[in-house]
Amino acid sequence: MLKQLNSIRYMYIRSHLYGLILNTFILLSILLSIYVWFQPDWLSAGAILMFMLLYIVIGFIMSLYAGFRSSGDVKHRLDYISMMITQLSRGNFSKRIYFNENDEIAAVGDELNVLGEKLEQQKDSLVKLADEKSELARTAHKAATIEERQRLARDLHDAVSQQLFALTMMAQATEKIFDRRPEKAKEQLQEITQMALQAQTEMRALLLHLRPVHLSGEPLTEGIKTLIEELRQKCQIDFDVDMEDLGDLPTSVEEQLFRVVQEALSNILRHANASEVKVEATHDQKEIFLHIADNGVGFDTEDKKANKASYGLKTMRERCEEIGGSYSLRSRKGEGTHIDVRVPVKVNVKGEEE
Repeated sequence: MLKQLNSIRYMYIRSHLYGLILNTFILLSILLSIYVWFQPDWLSAGAILMFMLLYIVIGFIMSLYAGFRSSGDVKHRLDYISMMITQLSRGNFSKRIYFNENDEIAAVGDELNVLGEKLEQQKDSLVKLADEKSELARTAHKAATIEERQRLARDLHDAVSQQLFALTMMAQATEKIFDRRPEKAKEQLQEITQMALQAQTEMRALLLHLRPVHLSGEPLTEGIKTLIEELRQKCQIDFDVDMEDLGDLPTSVEEQLFRVVQEALSNILRHANASEVKVEATHDQKEIFLHIADNGVGFDTEDKKANKASYGLKTMRERCEEIGGSYSLRSRKGEGTHIDVRVPVKVNVKGEEE
C-alpha cells in the first residue's frame, strides 16, 4: 500500500492537493480580510464558511481527477522505459522505444535506444572475438600436437630406434659366432641384455611423458603417489616420497605441477641412470615447495648444446612461469640433479583454520 502511494500517479495527486490547500488558505485570507476591513452586507461569516467548504469539496474532486489524468501519460511512458531496461538486462538489445513528445522523458528513451545499439554492437564483437579465440585455440592445439609428435618421433629415432637397430646387429653377430667363440657370444649377450634394458627404460620414459595430464579427480599428491607407485613396479629405482597434504588447489596449478613431476621423472629415466629418486612436496600457507632430486650421472648446466634434456627442462620452466611460480635447477656431473619449484598460492588444508 505504501509503495503504491509513492507511485508517480499519487505524486501528481498530492501535488494537486498541495495546490488546493495553498489556494484555500490564500482565498480564505482574502475573504476574511474583506470581511474585517469593509464588512459588506453580502459577505457574512456563514457565507465564507459555506463557500470554503464547497470550494474544498469541489477542489478535492477536481484534484483527484486532474492528478489521474495528467499522470496517466507519464506513467505509461515510464512503464515503456522500465520495460526497455528489463529487455536490455535480459540481453534483448534489439528492443527500441519511440515517443511522439519532445521532452525529457523522450530524451531518456532516445539515450536508451543508443545504449541498446552500442550493447548490440558489443555483443556481436564479443561473439566474433569468441569465435576467433576458439579458432586460435584449435590452431594452437593442432600446432602443439604436431610439435609434440615431431619431438616424440625424434626421441624414438634418436634413442629407441637406434638401440633396437643395434640390438638386431649384435644379435645377428652373436648368432654367427655362438658355436665358434661361445665366450665372446656370452659377452655380447650381456651387452644385448643391457641395451634391451636401456631401450625398455627409454620407452617407459616416453610412455610416462604421454600420460594424460588430467588427475581424474584425484588431488595432486595422490596423483603423484599413484604415478610413482606405477614406476616402482616397472623400474629398479628406489623412490623416497615425502608429500604433505596440499589441500584444495586450483585445477590449473595441480595440472601444471603434475606435468612438471612427469617431465622430471621422464628425464631421470632416460638420462640420469639413477638408482635413487627423492620427491618432496611441502607448503607454508603462502606457497607450495616441490623438490625432485636424483643420484644420477648429472650434467653440466652451462653446456646447453650437450644437455640432452634441455627441451624437457625448458618445458618445466615454462609450466612454472605459467602459474606464477619459480623454477631452479642444480646439477653437476657425477653428483645428480636437483629441481626446486616454488608456487605462490594459498593452501587451505582440511581441519586447519583459515
